[in-house]
Amino acid sequence: MPESFPILISVTAVDSGKRLDQFLAARLDGVSRARVQEMIAEGKALVNDVAAKASLKLRGGERIRVLGEAHRAPLKAIAEEIPLDIVYEDADLAVINKPAGMMVHAGAGASDDARNRGTLVNALLHHLGNLSGVGGDLRPGIVHRLDKETSGLIVVAKNDDAHRKLSAQFAAREVKKKYVALVHGWVKKDSGTLAQSISRDRVRRTRMTTKLEGGRAAVTHYRVVRRLDTKFGKFSLLEVKIDTGRTHQIRVHVAAMGHSVVGDTTYGAPRQARGKNRVIGLRRNFLHAAELEFSHPRTGLAVALKSELPEELREFLRKVEE
Repeated sequence: MPESFPILISVTAVDSGKRLDQFLAARLDGVSRARVQEMIAEGKALVNDVAAKASLKLRGGERIRVLGEAHRAPLKAIAEEIPLDIVYEDADLAVINKPAGMMVHAGAGASDDARNRGTLVNALLHHLGNLSGVGGDLRPGIVHRLDKETSGLIVVAKNDDAHRKLSAQFAAREVKKKYVALVHGWVKKDSGTLAQSISRDRVRRTRMTTKLEGGRAAVTHYRVVRRLDTKFGKFSLLEVKIDTGRTHQIRVHVAAMGHSVVGDTTYGAPRQARGKNRVIGLRRNFLHAAELEFSHPRTGLAVALKSELPEELREFLRKVEE
């Protein structure tokens, strides 16, 4: 949403017949239709200086005045009874085996509707109760993140002292993180290090990119575990270690060298791999946080945990190798 208000927009004949909320969602950069509807409901979008309904059909020739953003109450995570795979827990922390499809926490722009439901944070509040408050009401206990469609190990803090000490380990690159990824094509080198900086894409704001200057430093190490030559094409099974934890880091780095993670249509993977008279697809990213090692924030002892590939990823490998 632009920062300067009011915003004046003229409706042309081309937009005749469109709903007011549909029209504004298309014209206001980065604003969802749901947000537009909230704004209209609060009387912050006037058509010919009169408050209107979101369903108003435009005729062309109207002048729309947008007065400001919709007011939203601060979002808080809410406890939900959602099954969790807790692989380690003590008085200071817990390590969860997160399934693909689960968001770690709701985004700051979410309202208290479905986008704030079903998150890992909500499940944690139900199962664990108290979590650290360092991350605020929206992200209690969250020390680091995994993408929604990435599965695997994630550590959460139960108290502020544990949170700060764990965060310091991540910042100092002392936490060891190992992932398993399946990518399209055969990666040429048996191993390598990818060190391009990562920035947010200026056009597609939900994506990250390595093509801009001034991004955040990111370091990814990979090793080819196996090269697959299948009826659905060639694939490389990778073991990946990261020194940093940038948004979409592994997905962006492997895509930058021409090998998108299987299932990751955001960064160029096809929706389906085609073989002779057959197609195969994956509704999630073939990316799994398989190993996590850190020093316990209270005792200083090493905590090293592993998570096997989820069944849906093992099944995908079986099918492509049949």
